[in-house]
Parts: sequence; C-alpha cells; structure tokens
Amino acid sequence: MFFEKIPFTSYVLKGVSQIMLQENRWTGLLFLAGIFAGSWQCGLATILATAVGTLTAILLKFDHKRIAAGLYGFSPALVGAGIAFFFQTGLIIWVSIIAGSVLASILQNYFIKKDIPAYTFPFVVVAWLLIFLLDTSATPSDLFYLKTEGAYDQLYLGLRGFGQVIFQPKTLSGLLFFAGVLLHNPIAALYGLTAAFLGAFIACLANLSPESITSGLFGFNAVLSAIAFADSQKRSAFWGLVAVLITMFLHIALVKSEWLNAFGGVLTFPFVAGVGTTLLIQRLKKKTGVSINSA
Repeated sequence: MFFEKIPFTSYVLKGVSQIMLQENRWTGLLFLAGIFAGSWQCGLATILATAVGTLTAILLKFDHKRIAAGLYGFSPALVGAGIAFFFQTGLIIWVSIIAGSVLASILQNYFIKKDIPAYTFPFVVVAWLLIFLLDTSATPSDLFYLKTEGAYDQLYLGLRGFGQVIFQPKTLSGLLFFAGVLLHNPIAALYGLTAAFLGAFIACLANLSPESITSGLFGFNAVLSAIAFADSQKRSAFWGLVAVLITMFLHIALVKSEWLNAFGGVLTFPFVAGVGTTLLIQRLKKKTGVSINSA
C-alpha cells in the first residue's frame, strides 16, 4: 500500500487525526478535507506544520512508536491551522508556523517524557506566544463568527462545535470532522456531538453572544473534553460530563474576563485544564476510596 511505501505520510495523517485524540490516517484525511473546505490556507498550513513537527521528532530521535502514532504532529497541526486562521499568510507567517511547529513538537516530547497528559497544551503555549508577538491586536472576537444560515441554525450547533476545534466555523467542515471521528470511534463522535450542544446550552444560560454561540465557539472545548473520556464503559459518561462542566466553567470565565484576548483568546486551554482537573479528581477518588456509582 501507499502508506507502507511512504510511512511518513501515515505519520502526518495520524498527526492530524490526533487533534481529536484519534489514531487513524483516514480520519486525518477527512480532517484535512474539512480544513480545506473552510480555508485552503489553513489546509496548507496544517499539512506543513504537521510535517515539520513530525520531521522534528524524527531528526531528534524521539520515540518511534509515538511518532508513528502521530503524537508529535497534532499540536504543530493546530499551530499551523491557528496562525493561518488569525493572520494573512505571508513570508513572516509561514516562517512563524515552521518555527512554532518545531517548538510545539519539542514541548510535546517534554510532557510525554515527564508522563504528563498535556494534550494540546504545547499548541496553546506556542500559539499564544506567536499571536502576541505577531499582532497584539489579534483577538477572536470578530474572527470566528459565521453569518447565520437560516431557520436551522440551532441544528448546526453540534457540527460547528466540531468545526471550531480546528478553527473552521463552516457546517461542512464540522460535518467532515464529525465523520472522521465517527469512522474511528463512534462513541467518541456521539460524546463529542452531545457535548457541543451542551456547551452551547450552558453558554446560552450565561447570556453570552448569540453570534459566538451559533458559530460553535462554545462547543469545541466541550467536544474535546467529552472525547477524552469516551469509551464503552458506562462510568465514562459520568466523567465525561464532569470534564465538560469544568471545561465550560473555565471557558466562559476566561472569555468574560478577557484576560487572554491579547494572546488570541482561550484556544483549547479550557479543554486541557478541564480534563486535567477531572483526572486529578479521579486520582483523589481512588486514593480516598470514595465510590461513585453510575447507571
């Protein structure tokens, strides 16, 4: 097969798929299709960044199994998609994407070696730094909105939540991302879709901007948090819900504070912090022996 002849291609595609915690090259292809459907610049930047991050891992002789699984590609992929989304692509932006991808891959390896579940945190750190250095006026307030599509807007919220994971507000992009997750892990796809609607509902209760809610801006972190706990065990639904609630609390609090606007907004930090907090609660529960029954 093609992927066996050129394994680097498989590494890159799996790197893209790992953005939503999936290890599947066909999922990666669907993700790329969704990104290109929203923005060809973001699509090219994602491919370049994932390739650079993966190549960095190879040249620095990071763990081969993790390279093959795409674990050094997803944070660089988000760096590429994010920077290309925030800024008009030019020489400085492309150089920044390459440099940021190298740094994100190195940071990812640091957390992997320390056995810390950092998820997309290397992307968050690098993106915050680049956005602040490139243009301190860049905020997500006007960049992520999508004009309403009519009477069925509320039905699209879940898909747009998926789309915004990789900076794409279009419903078609979200549909392709959802299909990619569904292909590899149907439970994760359903968890994520449910969480996207839940995130939008919580944002409505918090009286946040209808435009931002409709665009899926309060769904993407919830999507990732739910997917992180998605498996066939019934207890996972409980922990997924806990993670989503913590994530949404952090997401809404940070958005309202406007502390991170100069750095491009919250990005996926609420997901990282929400899941990390939930994992800490799980560990504390095990140590104390507290029993949490699930249906």
